Amino acid sequence: MSFSVPALDVANVHEQFLADARAGLLRSGQKTLPPKYLYDALGSALFEAITQLPEYDLWRAEHALLEAHASRIAALSGACNIVELGSGSASKTIMLLQALLRDHPVSYSAVDVSSTALQLTQRVLAGLNGLRVRSVQAEYLAGLSSALQSRGSGAALVLLLGSSLGNLDFGANVRFLRQVRAALRPGDTLLLGADLLKPEPRLLAAYDDALGVTAAFNLNLLVRMNRELGADFPLQQFRHRARFNRETRDVEMHLQSLTAQQVRFPRFTVAFEPGESIHTESSHKYSLAELERLGANSGFRPHGQWVEESAQFASCLQIAG
Repeated sequence: MSFSVPALDVANVHEQFLADARAGLLRSGQKTLPPKYLYDALGSALFEAITQLPEYDLWRAEHALLEAHASRIAALSGACNIVELGSGSASKTIMLLQALLRDHPVSYSAVDVSSTALQLTQRVLAGLNGLRVRSVQAEYLAGLSSALQSRGSGAALVLLLGSSLGNLDFGANVRFLRQVRAALRPGDTLLLGADLLKPEPRLLAAYDDALGVTAAFNLNLLVRMNRELGADFPLQQFRHRARFNRETRDVEMHLQSLTAQQVRFPRFTVAFEPGESIHTESSHKYSLAELERLGANSGFRPHGQWVEESAQFASCLQIAG
């Protein structure tokens, strides 16, 4: 097993974070920040804690699906080159890798913006014989391109697990998956995890748990901007809010200002009205028909589908046409 972790250009990452913060917080209308900035070292650790909460049944549902169907997924994909976009700790992925390793050696590339997540991946997978691991600290498409540059002649399987797919709207997802498809060869496969639509109270509970871990995860974004960008967000003047948008079928996470205030950055100032919020993340809830349309519009065909009925979560294997 070998590990290679390309270092990100820290100066460029800082400037991009600052540019994204300025653009999103000074825009007219709803203030926004890209969800990727939730995942610094503390954010990644808090998200791992979220996956173990009783309200967050998505992780357990996908774990159960992979545990039950890993051998079938491995057989259908026939892959020896695995690329996971947003690897997290790889605590679910390990079951699929074990199934693949029964037949042949496997090359696995973990792609994540968080160095903490990549370190967790390394620890979880350290005991697997026959597995070559490469860690790529990058955003999804750049990391996918890097990971596939050195692939051999065998088939590839791209993993996009959890609810990462739900962070974009349908049109953006089509564009993203078309770019994924463009990086693949005919016959390569894509395994998508997707949270399905379910009753609103159950959806909201998963994003506003009683213990307050999700609130800490969201509020940590303000801590990160204070630390890395020199902002002066007063944490006690903001609160975490989860909302369900019935029109778009998205659960939205917001950081809501409790009062009229100004937050200063070294190069600009952001004004908040009472109740005004920063939209930090959306998680779309799918129907099975919508998932099929998404694949078809992106250059993939259905190759296998499994649903965990109690939690209403789907794992969809699609093959590149």
